[in-house]
Amino acid sequence: MTVARPAPVLRVEGLSAGYPDRTVIEDLDLRFEPGAITMIIGANACGKSTLLSTLARVQPPLAGRVTLDGDDVAGIPRRRFARSVGLLPQQPTAPDGLTVAELVARGRHPHRGMFQRWNDQDAARVDAAMARTGVAALADRAVGDLSGGQRQRVWIAMALAQDPRILLLDEPTTYLDLSHQIEVLDLLRELNRTDGTTIVAVLHELNLAARYADDLIVMCEGRVVAHGRPSAVLDRAVVAEAFALDALVMPDPLTQTPLIIPVPGGAHSAADRG
Repeated sequence: MTVARPAPVLRVEGLSAGYPDRTVIEDLDLRFEPGAITMIIGANACGKSTLLSTLARVQPPLAGRVTLDGDDVAGIPRRRFARSVGLLPQQPTAPDGLTVAELVARGRHPHRGMFQRWNDQDAARVDAAMARTGVAALADRAVGDLSGGQRQRVWIAMALAQDPRILLLDEPTTYLDLSHQIEVLDLLRELNRTDGTTIVAVLHELNLAARYADDLIVMCEGRVVAHGRPSAVLDRAVVAEAFALDALVMPDPLTQTPLIIPVPGGAHSAADRG
């Protein structure tokens, strides 16, 4: 039986992020609940992916800091940070001809020194990651030959082989049909519940975000407009502010999580909203 390890606490403090010529997020303070599934939602260009990239150290803050158990991540050595935090970007790509097993094995790089050889523990972690994600039978297949749902499972397997305590995912269900979206989100929830892995994901499907999140962050124009349990924070006013959309918000009859139903003709332009 897998024993869940304590998850480190990830925070942003006074964070401003974006680009040298454009600030996307300004003076943001957030704490990501350890051992929980946090979904980040919001309209296009609201700062969701910028926030995730900054958490993952893909881009440095313009001001403020990201901390892991109180330590500024900017000062944590790259390999040590990667042993705690894994990232699945929005559109990952693999070299032509790379097999599933070879890609998943790349997740072990943070655990191996420059001259350290592949060992039994590395092999066991890779095998376990492929088994957990249901891709073991695809080990010798080229990643490029797989379906979208299969590829996403393989990328998640690579992240699992990294053995992170926090997993960051940027729109992991993009371009997948509904059944594969559910499949991927069910897998992430199983990993969270079994291993205690903190999941932080940007998602654009509102109803799925509300269904799977323990904690929901709603963003609009670089700021957080609501943060908390989906049933506590997601209402008609929040949807209107974040998405310029008039929608009914009611309990899902199956899960009792918020269900968003757009009102016909209820979408408004940014000019209307402003």
